[in-house]
Amino acid sequence: MAASSQAGSGSGMKAIMKAARQTTLRDCATLTGIGVHSGRLATLTIHPAEINSGVTFLRNGVDGSRGREIRAGVRAVTATEFATVLGDTEGPLCSTAEHVLAALSGLNIDNAVVEIDGPEVPIMDGSAAPFVAAIEQAGTVTLAAPRRYIRVLKPVGVAIGDSMGELRPRAKGFRVEIEIAFDNPLVGRQVLNLEVTPHSFRREIARARTFGFMRDVNRLLNAGYAQGASIDNTVVVSDDRIVNPEGLRFADEFVRHKALDAIGDLALAGLPLIGTYRSVRGGHKLNHAVLSALMEDPSAWAVVDASGVGERVMGAGRGVRRRSEAGIAA
Repeated sequence: MAASSQAGSGSGMKAIMKAARQTTLRDCATLTGIGVHSGRLATLTIHPAEINSGVTFLRNGVDGSRGREIRAGVRAVTATEFATVLGDTEGPLCSTAEHVLAALSGLNIDNAVVEIDGPEVPIMDGSAAPFVAAIEQAGTVTLAAPRRYIRVLKPVGVAIGDSMGELRPRAKGFRVEIEIAFDNPLVGRQVLNLEVTPHSFRREIARARTFGFMRDVNRLLNAGYAQGASIDNTVVVSDDRIVNPEGLRFADEFVRHKALDAIGDLALAGLPLIGTYRSVRGGHKLNHAVLSALMEDPSAWAVVDASGVGERVMGAGRGVRRRSEAGIAA
């Protein structure tokens, strides 16, 4: 019995130490599809990346030449209307980045280059599941460097109209508490509270699809949105039924997708968060506003370094250097 206990303890220790180190992809992962808003075809390839490089988006030129590159960070967000758009002073670089970011964050992928040859990340089936499948097929590798996190040190909240979002401290891990309320009997009020781990992300979040209402279709189309939307990539809700023949993947698929979006948007912190994110009637705009409020308050967060089985706080007073190290200012 003693020998068996020691062997199990050693195996558990190795698993903990592996989880505390940075990761990247073993091989490239490629997906092709249309953008839900642009309707344009694009090919996206997720490449392995080096230690401490974080997630970078690379937009290729029209002729296939290497184009613009931008670090996925909170300051790279240029728009949040119906999707999260990344860009810089030259303009938008990539729209609807949240689903691939959620997949990378949900699977604990620290370093990657997301190469795309079009203006928008392919919507695929409207969820993060195709990105998860592609990443898992490519495989992951553990790198010889400790994983770094952003620990939330005090509550930071934002209210926008009847929406409210807040990041709160937590002893370990990342948790989402998402509440939605829509004036539609098929959606109504839904609540999801979940600790986000690779296992829970795959099982509870990744397959939840984006959704929209029939009543909004003409308005969105006239405004230039939803040009590629269909029942193949969007849960369409009418006044009295789900239009998609297969119905819902979860009874509360709507709030689960809002959680997926929040995980992707908060990945723009540049490092995994240790804390709880609570959102009421939120969306991309609120997610970005809360993350921005956190980053703008140097006393509200600190970078911690997972060394072995413990965590070492790097000191909340080194604000400028910490932000640069975390890739937050990119």
